[in-house]
Amino acid sequence: MKKAKSRKSDEMRAEYTRDDFPGGLVRGKYAARIAKGSNIVVLKPEIAAVFPTTEAVNEALESLIRVAESATRPTSGSRRTR
Repeated sequence: MKKAKSRKSDEMRAEYTRDDFPGGLVRGKYAARIAKGSNIVVLKPEIAAVFPTTEAVNEALESLIRVAESATRPTSGSRRTR
């Protein structure tokens, strides 16, 4: 039969040490899993100031992609030089 825990041991301590959590404190334990399942891009602060939302960034990038594709796509009237 287990003894009942004293009320004092159920209270939070003012401080804890690593020894209180054997094997439980591993820095970056889930970093690889998070990086694999996400696509986070960090913008420079001056760029982030121009694009206040995710939607604004996506719209700008989509526009840039369309411009780049139309600039590299040969038109029907263009000739290739050899």
